[in-house]
Amino acid sequence: MAGGNILIRGGTLVLPHHEPFKADIKILDGKVAAIGTSLSRKGVDEVIDATGMYVLPGVVDEHVHMREPGLTYKDDFTHGTSGAAVAGVTTVLEMPNTKPPVESASILRQKAKLLSSKAYVDFGLYGVIHNANVHEFEDIVAEGAVGFKVFLGPTTGNIPPPDDGSLYEALTKSAKLGVPLAFHAENADLVRYFTEKVKASGRDDPAAHEAARPPICEEESINKLILLSKRTGGKVHIVHMAAKEGVELLRAARTKGLNVTGETCPHYLLLNSSDYLKYGTAIKVNPPIRGKEHQEALWRAVLDGTISTLGSDHAPHAEHEKRGNVWECAAGFTGVQTFLPLMIHQALIGKLPIQKIPELMSEAPAKLFRIWPKKGALSVGSDGDVVIIDPNGETIITKEWLRAKYPISPFIGWRLKGAVKYTVLRGMIIAKDYELITDRPKGVWIKPLGKH
Repeated sequence: MAGGNILIRGGTLVLPHHEPFKADIKILDGKVAAIGTSLSRKGVDEVIDATGMYVLPGVVDEHVHMREPGLTYKDDFTHGTSGAAVAGVTTVLEMPNTKPPVESASILRQKAKLLSSKAYVDFGLYGVIHNANVHEFEDIVAEGAVGFKVFLGPTTGNIPPPDDGSLYEALTKSAKLGVPLAFHAENADLVRYFTEKVKASGRDDPAAHEAARPPICEEESINKLILLSKRTGGKVHIVHMAAKEGVELLRAARTKGLNVTGETCPHYLLLNSSDYLKYGTAIKVNPPIRGKEHQEALWRAVLDGTISTLGSDHAPHAEHEKRGNVWECAAGFTGVQTFLPLMIHQALIGKLPIQKIPELMSEAPAKLFRIWPKKGALSVGSDGDVVIIDPNGETIITKEWLRAKYPISPFIGWRLKGAVKYTVLRGMIIAKDYELITDRPKGVWIKPLGKH
């Protein structure tokens, strides 16, 4: 694995669970070699003056749908990972609902080979679990999957939800091998029931999507998953949490020491149901954006540690798929490039301590998916993945700024405090001032550490 030699001098280091402090970082052969003051430039090829800037571990986005292979009319790995690179995300964990879905070891291997020449940042791959492939679990893990995605509700790719017996078996295997299962936790039967009811009422306004997937859809699924984790010891990770009822269940489970964790996304923290009037179907996403009380509950959970990770749920679609009424319009939008800038702004306006960003967006996801401390850390021996933030800069989200085939985002037009000044991947500067400066994609496939 190629790596660079660089000294980052005079910056303010922002690490989880610490107050920010001034330090230099020396990276040799792609690995962090030293952290301290007045480090020598011996052996380095380049020095970055980070005076007045924040220096953070590169972001690990645990939740991206880059659409390759099979859905590249929506977007592709080249666009997606270049967007990640310019905005401080140095590792992405790619979801398995591409075509074909990643339901066997051989498909995982083929996907890794396909994506390796296109990756501007390092990447890990999920497998998928459904009724027909639970027996493939061990082989997919042995091939290098970071974990599995399990879709309990309707989603892109229409992968059917596994029955309770398959879930129990998969979580038993999860406990044995220490492998996390990331759940889209919405009850498919309830989603169908409420969707038919709301459609029959004649509604087709954007907010009808929220009514068609009310909080009970999440609450029922999360309740069941907590019970299954309790009985099996399996690792349950509930992604894109949107409902306060789910947060309350997660908090109780974590208080009891159960093997259950949760993720939410910037759009659930920064938007609520009053925004349907302003943004329309641009903010259609699954689970839906909900009312202010849900938004506030998510913020409390992020701040008190109930929710331990953030993911972007980067889910681009072609322009024609985001048109039409609420029932015709696809759910999701591009998110990997806006991920860190949106959250840096929240820190700079005092909404959360800045050291929560590397905790939620680097360390915790890397630990959960077994790639820490190689990824998600700035410590001696870790990969030299660094993002340098200018707190006095400004980021303006525009269509032209977004690196996507179809730059669709509700955040277009937002002005944010702070700017990503440099992105460093394994000691190599790959982006500066939101522009790629690498001559080619330099990302590699990352497998979990340890016996798997």
